[in-house]
Amino acid sequence: MIGLRSGSTVVTELSRHPLERLLGLSFSDPSLLQEALTHKSAGTPNYERLEFLGDAVLELVVTEQIYLLHPALDEGAMTRMRVALVRRESLAEVAKRLQLGSHLRFGPGERKSGGMHRASILADSFEALLGALYLDSGWEVVRELIKSQFDWDKLQSASADGLKDSKTRLQEWLQAKNLPLPDYAVVRIEGREHDRVFTVRLTTSAVEKAVEASASSIKWAEQAAAALTLEQLER
Repeated sequence: MIGLRSGSTVVTELSRHPLERLLGLSFSDPSLLQEALTHKSAGTPNYERLEFLGDAVLELVVTEQIYLLHPALDEGAMTRMRVALVRRESLAEVAKRLQLGSHLRFGPGERKSGGMHRASILADSFEALLGALYLDSGWEVVRELIKSQFDWDKLQSASADGLKDSKTRLQEWLQAKNLPLPDYAVVRIEGREHDRVFTVRLTTSAVEKAVEASASSIKWAEQAAAALTLEQLER
């Protein structure tokens, strides 16, 4: 029996959660892992708060990797690449590889309806796992896990749909649903003349609240707002 020390706790190999063994990790606080694997249908605490944290951690790591690996890309191309990578379908694929669905705790109704196979739940649970790992083990550990779960070499050749102009993709999504096209409006301009930051508000009937995004040009602010809207629609 192998003894692994995590924090001040000695954890035996047999006592570790199967997911810990799969990832080669050990949680100092096992309750964080349990929370990350608990759907809201099973009660509280559940993974929703950890998902919120994990979403931010994931976006920062992905942004960092794109910046480091693709120095020739401009702001717009990096934004589109990030959207393609962190979209629900991409995260659900990672969750499937990790067999997260089989480890999730559900209420009877959600389990019976096939929650463990639902892409939105799988994507959310992966983000929750990242949030839990960040709190338990810190930035470097969660960063390495994220880096290990994506094929960064294939980012440049990601699907044309994934990297397509975000405004175009949003327009196509709305047209497919017979919804009106979105409205873009510049709501704020900040900074000096040579270093302006433009904030654009995107309004569409497809989401409840208007989405705002800022960038160094109106064009990229519109693209960023469209990308954020697509993230909401594709969850």
